[in-house]
Amino acid sequence: MPFTNRSLAAREAILSAARARFTEQGYDRTTIRQVATDANIDPSMVMRYYGSKDGLFAAAVDVDLKLPELGAIPREEVGGVLANHFVTMWRNDRNGPLSILLRSAVTHEEAAERLRAVFADQVTVMVRRLLGDGAEAELRAGLLSTHLLGIALTRFILALPPVASLDDEDLVAITAEYVDRVLNGPLPVGTAASGGGREQRVRRS
Repeated sequence: MPFTNRSLAAREAILSAARARFTEQGYDRTTIRQVATDANIDPSMVMRYYGSKDGLFAAAVDVDLKLPELGAIPREEVGGVLANHFVTMWRNDRNGPLSILLRSAVTHEEAAERLRAVFADQVTVMVRRLLGDGAEAELRAGLLSTHLLGIALTRFILALPPVASLDDEDLVAITAEYVDRVLNGPLPVGTAASGGGREQRVRRS
């Protein structure tokens, strides 16, 4: 049955209040009653729509990275495209679903699992499309995710100087160089994906 305008408005109010609470307090300290009060809705309605706090959290942190299609982009430009995409996304998501997941993942296993799933289902798939299947693509996707999450944590959540004070343009340029190295450079010697210790370099197309 389609949602009515009233129920859609109620759901949006609940999700907005939930995201604010999860951002401010984290998963463990946030309660259904607090969210309901902030949304000016009876707690029973929150339970009716989302079933539990876990259900509410899952809805509040539904993440689509909106990754660019890289197939038609020259390989040497991929690093810049991805760096610009992620820096812009993190800047615009300071209190959004992805930031909530990152803040909560340290102490809440479900948040950590959801964050892993976001990058596995979206970033790893993107890298496979670019480089092909196999252990090498898996490793490169993992290294890429590590760097992107590290930027988000140090710049936008911890505000760690001097990373937090970098201009976006400089951050994009630095990130682009690293992304290019991760996707196209030699893998660390000794990793399984490197062929048992032989450095492998992905050919630039």
